[in-house]
Amino acid sequence: MLIKPFKGIRPPRELVEMVNSRPYDVLSSDEARLEAKDNPMSLYHIIKPEINFAPGTDEHDPKVYPEARRQFDLFREKGWLCQDQEEHYYVYAQTMNGKTQYGLVVAASCEDYKQGRIKKHELTRKDKEEDRTKHVRVLNANLEPVFFAYPHREDMDGIIATVVQDTPEYDFTPADGIRHQFWIISDTDTIARITAIFQSIPAMYIADGHHRSAAAAAVGEFFLAVCFPDNQLTIIDYNRLVKDLNGLTEEEFLKALQEDFILTPCGEDENPKPRALHEFALYLSGHWYRLTAKLGRYDDNDPIGVLDVTISSKLILDKILGIKDLRSDKRIDFVGGIRGLGELEKRVDSGEMKMALALYPVTMQQIIDIADSGNIMPPKTTWFEPKLRSGLIIHELA
Repeated sequence: MLIKPFKGIRPPRELVEMVNSRPYDVLSSDEARLEAKDNPMSLYHIIKPEINFAPGTDEHDPKVYPEARRQFDLFREKGWLCQDQEEHYYVYAQTMNGKTQYGLVVAASCEDYKQGRIKKHELTRKDKEEDRTKHVRVLNANLEPVFFAYPHREDMDGIIATVVQDTPEYDFTPADGIRHQFWIISDTDTIARITAIFQSIPAMYIADGHHRSAAAAAVGEFFLAVCFPDNQLTIIDYNRLVKDLNGLTEEEFLKALQEDFILTPCGEDENPKPRALHEFALYLSGHWYRLTAKLGRYDDNDPIGVLDVTISSKLILDKILGIKDLRSDKRIDFVGGIRGLGELEKRVDSGEMKMALALYPVTMQQIIDIADSGNIMPPKTTWFEPKLRSGLIIHELA
């Protein structure tokens, strides 16, 4: 893999908590407008520039892209974002629920992406890809990083362990309780060692940021990425909500499920969360049921067929409920497991949705197997937590 250090653009230490934000694609324009309220330093003014116009302004309105550039220039003029004088690598650590993962911040090669050495496991939507391409082009910079995984290396673990013994440049914890720390790697010998180590790594894998990767590759030669060793990452379940039972009564629906699943009602004090691969949790009319796929209904030797998203899509959503396209069907919605099963109960109990299906999370090895085989995962399969904060570091294109 070809990576290189770069002169990062980032906020002064005393302003990082004012500037940093959640990623552009995890919240709506209204939510971003609310979070940025009374804070002109919030990165939302650049990554979601529609908030600088009247509510209701479309995020793809042609006028929002020049506004992003105007805001970016303003941030630099005001000293809210400043560029390092030397090229560095950086270390970005996130701590959630007592577990810390350490990522290396790099400029990754667009050619590696184009040649398939940076591997993807999801399809991109053309409209979202075009939006991010316009954003990168008008700013001549990658404002937000892509989240990569790489096969863990003891030599890299050792380098990072040494770096993080020093006092971090940034160390803060937002309201969500996730701690973020950031170190600068300045030593030229260490930088050279890191570059050489990555040259011997055959592939990296996009964990989160497929649209940002595609957009970056369309514009520049290198793009902003945070690379985490694969053995440190946490993938959370990505669950489904459905508006109706496709004309079936509840009794008919439960009976239809039993053709392919063993169905067991959960006890009142039982945690219904799936405990293993091929086990699902169904919430319907205030009750949880455990579903276990019967033998012969899946293929553990097929990297796609083994996935619980494939099993549930094929045998429940399509076969019984008539939902064939997860990307476009308006009868289905998706909720990251970070919100817990309570969010599923809430939306069903409110009457908004008829039923919920909780899945066992995919593993990092499953993602690697699928990416290596050249396959694409079904939609809404992976949910990585914690998300990278935006605004800690920006990469300017050459």
